[in-house]
Amino acid sequence: MLEVFEALMHTAITLIVHLLEIMGVAVILFGALRDFVWYCTGRAVNIRLDLARSLALGLEFKLGGEILRTVIARDLREIATVGAIIVLRGALSFLIHWEIGHIEEDEAQR
Repeated sequence: MLEVFEALMHTAITLIVHLLEIMGVAVILFGALRDFVWYCTGRAVNIRLDLARSLALGLEFKLGGEILRTVIARDLREIATVGAIIVLRGALSFLIHWEIGHIEEDEAQR
């Protein structure tokens, strides 16, 4: 009975991880395409800020997927790999949020 529950949880978490990854990619792709169209049509207000927000949100979805992936990690090497991915995505997210803050400050000064 416990093995069945564990297999069910592993399958459910794997599906949720893939769903979060797809959502993150979709947010990034949608934001990039939208900003590209705005750039090409000249409707751009602040493309850098909008694109940075899309990247940050997409990375948050992908980071959530990686955190859930730690639940189903089987050995120490797999946990280390997932941990390294989490650290890298967390650092990217931090840098993007830092850049957003600087862009907003520049906009406020104008």
